[in-house]
Amino acid sequence: MTNCLVCAQPTVEEVLDLGSTALANKFLTRDELNMDEPKFPLKLGFCHGCGHVQLTTIVPPGAMFEDYLYVSAASDTLKAHLYDLSEIIVQRQNLKHSDLVVDVGCNDGTLLTGFLRHNLRTLGVDPAENLASFTRASDIDRWVTFFDSSTAQRIATQRGKASVITLTNTFPHIQDLRDFVEAVQILLAPGGALIIETHYLLDLLKQDAFDTIYHEHVSYWSLGPLIGLFDAAGMEVVSAERLPLHHGQLRVFVQRKGEGSPNRTVLETLNREREEHINRIETFYAFRDRTLAVKQNLRRTLQDLRRQDQRVVAYGAPAKGNTLLGFLEIGTDLIEYIVDRSPLKQGRYTPGTHIPVLPTERLLQDQPDYVLLLAWNFVDEVLEQQREYHTRGGKFIIPIPDVKVVA
Repeated sequence: MTNCLVCAQPTVEEVLDLGSTALANKFLTRDELNMDEPKFPLKLGFCHGCGHVQLTTIVPPGAMFEDYLYVSAASDTLKAHLYDLSEIIVQRQNLKHSDLVVDVGCNDGTLLTGFLRHNLRTLGVDPAENLASFTRASDIDRWVTFFDSSTAQRIATQRGKASVITLTNTFPHIQDLRDFVEAVQILLAPGGALIIETHYLLDLLKQDAFDTIYHEHVSYWSLGPLIGLFDAAGMEVVSAERLPLHHGQLRVFVQRKGEGSPNRTVLETLNREREEHINRIETFYAFRDRTLAVKQNLRRTLQDLRRQDQRVVAYGAPAKGNTLLGFLEIGTDLIEYIVDRSPLKQGRYTPGTHIPVLPTERLLQDQPDYVLLLAWNFVDEVLEQQREYHTRGGKFIIPIPDVKVVA
């Protein structure tokens, strides 16, 4: 696909090819191992027209989101962050008990649970039927569907307008951006705010976080194209904050023009992007070269350990880990197994590479020599949780941005 998702111009140039990979969150059961497993090209493109960065091959949303194995509460760090975010929004928007908050891509309801502490009306919209059970026992109203202009109209009719619409790590999933903006215009109450948290392209580039690229994330956002998207619809970004969560995120507040006033963080962020040349194709050529270097160095490290009869497993089964494993062509020849806290993934196998996923308790039972940290964006949390393994002499391999061993 050479047309830009933001400006619609046919000016998208491929800048990185990560090969053909399986869908990153489609962990397999044992019975599925012998079945045909679809794979799709994973290529990154840069728009010469507006500077937006996106995938050049789009996978139908139903193939990725109607059965979903990632849950927010699996990370203590993320859970605390989402609770803090609910507090910030309530205070900044001066929300009252009668106000409605709609969370798009509500997942297991962690963020909405934070809003419930303030006795607000809440509604989650998420197409993953298998995650609906996480909110059935709570007071969270949940619609199992995709969020689009039709859904927005039904919500506005049945529940009223929303004072706040939130998307945390869901915005990169949106394929039809124009319909999304129309949906926001339909549902958002006068004076209301759209709050987006998304992986930030500038941090992705600075940390060489190529593993964040997978088919769910069709867009890789910087502030410039995001402003252009909403400006065309009579909306504006009034706040832009960089966050340390994951490998770096951007949080923006968006309102209709005339209902808010952009603060200094917007101009500061735009200026930083210009200084870092995020709008130049050469920046992405350099990123491609560094990605290939990480692949070479990490694969060599794992092969050397294998030749030395050192046992290597991995920690964390995030979607990003499957991009790394697939791009490096790492299977059970180099990684015996992966441990993960999520019961949804335990007992399954990684897409494409078919490495078994086991409970985290296996580390202390087994005490392998090295653990490759696939969830490297939560390195501090993982090292604290696995202090006993480390104390016994276990070593961690941090793969990105540079291969590093924590002994």
